[in-house]
Amino acid sequence: MTGTHESRNFFLHGPAGRLEAILWTPSAAAHSPLAAVVCHPHPLFGGTMHNKVVYQTAKSLDAIGIPVLRFNFRGAGLSAGVHDRGFGEQNDLRTALDSLASEFPGVPLLLAGFSFGSWVGMRVGCEDPRVSHLIGLGIPVNNTDFSFLRHCNKPKLFVHGSNDEHGAVEKVKALISTLPGDNHLVVVEGVDHFFASKLDQLGRAINAWLTGEVLRLRH
Repeated sequence: MTGTHESRNFFLHGPAGRLEAILWTPSAAAHSPLAAVVCHPHPLFGGTMHNKVVYQTAKSLDAIGIPVLRFNFRGAGLSAGVHDRGFGEQNDLRTALDSLASEFPGVPLLLAGFSFGSWVGMRVGCEDPRVSHLIGLGIPVNNTDFSFLRHCNKPKLFVHGSNDEHGAVEKVKALISTLPGDNHLVVVEGVDHFFASKLDQLGRAINAWLTGEVLRLRH
């Protein structure tokens, strides 16, 4: 973690009502080449912005001085509204991106998402010109269509458990082989969808990839 960061809890004005959010702003944020939004897993199965994978991702981004916004999709936590199968949630995410862009004007945005949040995040992130980088964690390719990524040439990191029950690794590899642009896959061996007991490896994968990307942006 960085030495100090400001943590602010607040509500965004989303399309279905208020959206509960937390923004971490590291002390060196004024010099950050990126600002990030992290999207949580499926709210109907207990997913919120406090999920362990989401929290570890936020910590990893914070550790290299990147501001991080987490928020709860409609119907999760203290957010208003009801679950909308990922469609209304895309508009929730656009609200979060607008908020982050206003906090850090002109700074390229990174979108990270876990499971359901990876589908929502990558769909919106591919379309939004403010978003320069994408991270998909545990992408649920077994039952979700990620073919839209074939039209997205932004740099992408995928981190996946070798025993992920919602995304067979071979299907993930097959998908990534068809994608344009710079795509990097890290497979964490011996873990399921939630990276149980190996969240530190998830964090290291994010840190290693982003350190290279941040250096490239700075030069």
